Amino acid sequence: MFTEMKRFAHIAFITLLALTTCACNHIEDKAKALSSEVKEQAKKELKAQSRKVVDKVFPPFDYKFPDTEPNKARFKDFLKVPLTEDIQNIYCFDDAIGINASYMFSFNCSPTTSKNIIEEHQLGLDTLNNYNAFGLQEDFAWWDKNHIAQLQKYSWTDGNNYFKYYWYDAKTQKAYFFDFDL
Repeated sequence: MFTEMKRFAHIAFITLLALTTCACNHIEDKAKALSSEVKEQAKKELKAQSRKVVDKVFPPFDYKFPDTEPNKARFKDFLKVPLTEDIQNIYCFDDAIGINASYMFSFNCSPTTSKNIIEEHQLGLDTLNNYNAFGLQEDFAWWDKNHIAQLQKYSWTDGNNYFKYYWYDAKTQKAYFFDFDL
């Protein structure tokens, strides 16, 4: 009977050792998985926070695709009117490197929104309508200078080399906004 008890104790010890080893391996695997998940989440959070800092210093403009989140954000920043459902096909471009900066926006909107933009920026009808600063503007399919030249321009200046030009085509409900300094 003593040998059976010894044998039972030996089997129990081996079983306990096996279970402990399995449990430790399971805990180790869970710890590694959790550690990996925490590291991945930290990387994502760091990347998101870094992006926010970079976006504040160098806000993105997407001239290749309309209605991107950066374009909608820049629209709100520059046009300063609510982004309503009638505002679509928002393209924008910036050239802020160097001593002067320029920002181009093209979008579709209703006549009401166009009127709100004119009022918000205190734009006046440019009766001369001759200098459109096309030399400062880039060439894009969404920025048709020949067509813009045919439209009536609204403008504003602070009197110190800062300008805003705005054109609106009532037939196509297409707007063009150019913000620049010299």
